[in-house]
Amino acid sequence: MEGITKRFPGVVANKDITFSVRRGTVHAIVGENGAGKSTLMKILYGVQRPDEGTIKVDGKAVNLHSPSDAIAAGIGMVFQHFMLADNLTVVENVVLGAEKLHGIGDAARAEIRRISDAYKLDIDPDALVADLGVGARQRIEILKVLYRGAKTLILDEPTAVLVPQEVDELFDQLAELKDEGLTVLFISHKLDEVLKVADSITVIRRGTTIDTVDPKSVNARQLAELMVGSELPSPTTEESTVTDRVLLKVDDLVLGVAPAARCSTASR
Repeated sequence: MEGITKRFPGVVANKDITFSVRRGTVHAIVGENGAGKSTLMKILYGVQRPDEGTIKVDGKAVNLHSPSDAIAAGIGMVFQHFMLADNLTVVENVVLGAEKLHGIGDAARAEIRRISDAYKLDIDPDALVADLGVGARQRIEILKVLYRGAKTLILDEPTAVLVPQEVDELFDQLAELKDEGLTVLFISHKLDEVLKVADSITVIRRGTTIDTVDPKSVNARQLAELMVGSELPSPTTEESTVTDRVLLKVDDLVLGVAPAARCSTASR
């Protein structure tokens, strides 16, 4: 992405954003709330059009007018809030809108099994989505974009809805995707997770790119300081104001209830 700028009435969401992502890596995008990450990813997925700048995939400029254009360019997105129909099976959810690829029957089911096995997603094509947990639903969303031929996956806050065990499983699956030459754009606020999973990290502050760093060269505190543009405050070392001096003492306190009040209370 080169020189990406996006304006809305009264605000510049993205300003001259430029960064590159290497094939077969996990590339994290971090920034404060309102830094412009979501807008940038929606531009890359064709949901919004940039006012300025160019997007190149494998060195070739692309014009992304819609998510269909992004999918055609090999870019898929898994949103933080899943877009699955609970009353449908996995295969019905996956093929919805992509019926021309492998039909809606046995061929589609076989392709889903192939993708699931290849990337160790552990997905049963005939399972009802309503019966599945959060981790499984996220894997279905990943499978949906892979089914459509995506080579670059955008994951928007993918660990926000997962428990620790599911996070570890997701990271194992991302490693499988990398091994197969796929690329992952990983959007997150959890800096410890970013440092654990990412091969490169691009920092966005106030709508523009600040730097792209190697996770081995920074820690979570340094990354946070890049995000906010200043040093973080140090923990206070002031002495505690708690003392053992008694300020209020009550002994043998009795609270009486008037007969009328007692009657009123009983009636209520």
